[in-house]
Amino acid sequence: MSEHDTHTEKMKALQAEQKKKTSEARDPGRGLVLVHTGDGKGKSSSAFGVIIRALGWKQKVGVVQFIKGKWITGEKQFFMALKDQVDWYTMGDGFTWDTQDRDRDIAAAEAAFAKAREMMERGDYDLIVLDEINIALRYDYLDVGAVIEGLKARSDRTSVILTGRNAKPELCEYADLVSEMTEVKHPFKAGIKAQRGIDF
Repeated sequence: MSEHDTHTEKMKALQAEQKKKTSEARDPGRGLVLVHTGDGKGKSSSAFGVIIRALGWKQKVGVVQFIKGKWITGEKQFFMALKDQVDWYTMGDGFTWDTQDRDRDIAAAEAAFAKAREMMERGDYDLIVLDEINIALRYDYLDVGAVIEGLKARSDRTSVILTGRNAKPELCEYADLVSEMTEVKHPFKAGIKAQRGIDF
């Protein structure tokens, strides 16, 4: 058998296997929970990419940012121009090392999650991104049990993405999908500052 024929047979078998898996897959009848975590860059960026995908299908999207504060970012400027399709709430006070006020950080995280929970339960959204909520959980500004209860209470219509490093094991166990970004190389470690359009 020629190399071409061998390849063709291999791809036919792979195709049949994939079609079988696809035919056996089921619709869960509810939105999914996705966790983007890990030490590597790209957790929020990936979530914003999913927003674009949802908007391509004319879906309604909400974003609640837990940490980033008033920092001007390219993604916020872009999505704010789509206010009829994206509801965007920046509710954090900035990075925890900047605020240096635990009580204030807890209050901000609790207010952000109260807003997120109201949005998740409302039934108006196809996708909600809880950006950097894992950081709030990491520092125990929020209780992971309360967050999971909020996710369980969401509308069946609504999928949720939770971003940030150090996602809690309980959250990862509950989620439908967990992606971990791994850092291989980062320009900041070479003394290169964050770049507009690449990092923010």
